[in-house]
Amino acid sequence: MKISSLTISQIQAGLAAKEYSAVELAQQALDFAAAENPKTNAYLRFSPERALAAARAVDEKLARGEAAGSLAGVPIAVKDVIVTQGIHTTCASKLLEEYIPPYDATAITRLEREGAVILGKANCDEFAMGSSNENSAFGPVRNPVALDRVPGGSSGGSAAVVAQGTAVVSLGSDTGGSIRQPASFCGIVGVTPTYGRVSRYGLVAFASSLDHIGPFARNVEDSATVLKAMAGHDDCDATSAAAPVPDYHALLDGNVKGMRVGLPKEYFAGLDSESGTLILQAAEQLKKLGCEIVDISLPTTEQAIACYYVICTAEASSNLARYDGVRYTKRSPNSGTLSDMYCNTRGEGFGRECKRRIMLGTYVLSHGYYESYYLQAQKVRALIARDFTRAFTEVDAIVGPVSPFPAFKLGEKTADPLQMYLSDIYTITGSLAGIPCLSVPCGNTSEGLPVGLQILTKHFDETTMFRLAHAYERSRA
Repeated sequence: MKISSLTISQIQAGLAAKEYSAVELAQQALDFAAAENPKTNAYLRFSPERALAAARAVDEKLARGEAAGSLAGVPIAVKDVIVTQGIHTTCASKLLEEYIPPYDATAITRLEREGAVILGKANCDEFAMGSSNENSAFGPVRNPVALDRVPGGSSGGSAAVVAQGTAVVSLGSDTGGSIRQPASFCGIVGVTPTYGRVSRYGLVAFASSLDHIGPFARNVEDSATVLKAMAGHDDCDATSAAAPVPDYHALLDGNVKGMRVGLPKEYFAGLDSESGTLILQAAEQLKKLGCEIVDISLPTTEQAIACYYVICTAEASSNLARYDGVRYTKRSPNSGTLSDMYCNTRGEGFGRECKRRIMLGTYVLSHGYYESYYLQAQKVRALIARDFTRAFTEVDAIVGPVSPFPAFKLGEKTADPLQMYLSDIYTITGSLAGIPCLSVPCGNTSEGLPVGLQILTKHFDETTMFRLAHAYERSRA
């Protein structure tokens, strides 16, 4: 068995045929990941005891003739902003360097119930704030496709482990593109489900009205399987939806004939020429599969960057206020007075990007500026959502680029935060609207850098999104 190329269905078949045990698979995955990790710095830590215990439980169920779950024996990695009982969860920040959660996130509980084997925690931008995974307190992640390039952010480690082959699937979080952009940069599939489809209980909050948990995988089938396993209402999360969860995998029938697919003109402004060519070629391929390509407009796209960076920083300012050195936060040793403790703990603990966003958010929420910035941004957000609602009366899905450009070089954009923020222009609109979005590989540039095709559908219509992505993926195989 070669862990770097296995899929979920292959693992299930191998276990059923007794070609290997879940424990053997887990041990090989742990050994391979540890050996490969120095190249990318994608894992922050491994959890061998938990992984092998989960694998033994799978083997015991199979030996008794019991169903072991849809993810039985599947090695996964988890972004280090999703809490895991007994395993350090640092959010890639010095502030939480010593934090060991006493509970599991709901998504983790549900995946392990289906037999998933957690190998360890994946590196990310600090508190999920970044578009390149260069903001981690424990060093940047390198893109396994090109080690001098970024893997994307903030879920760069989760994307890198799947692209590198050291995990079969992984979990990331997406606030404004943090799953789709790394998936595009690393040449894999990344899914941002509808807001409320997956419980956020146990996801360390960045911007609560925008945060999602979603999967990375090597193909659309595996991503659909993982989403099905963890989706659904959760009493621990008041924002999780009670909407029924379809069997996404079973609905991948390959039939997209007659589907109307929108191509928004605003998504091609400022787009790298090679990336644009690949996106248009993908649209032509969908046309060959029987889809009708329709030119559409999402006119509020131009205001999305400003809108997003007002709302997300405001919510970050509120959410990160708890990190004050009083409870689980690592406290500065230079804490003579209460004021010293607050200032020094946060000053020493938060990285530059977190400080930048906290200050921006505090400013837009401050007296005299709330209505001019935060309230106005919420109105623009409503207009962005309305753009999509109107578009989905004309089309079944929307396709376009994930990023204006492929993976850029490490250090290339760190000196210019605005240029870094602009890399999110095509992903933040879907996040602000709360609709499901997916990145599926659609080719490589002349330098061999992957480019992702973004597919967006209406609220809770992940089925159409998966069907379209799967049909396109199969047509390229």
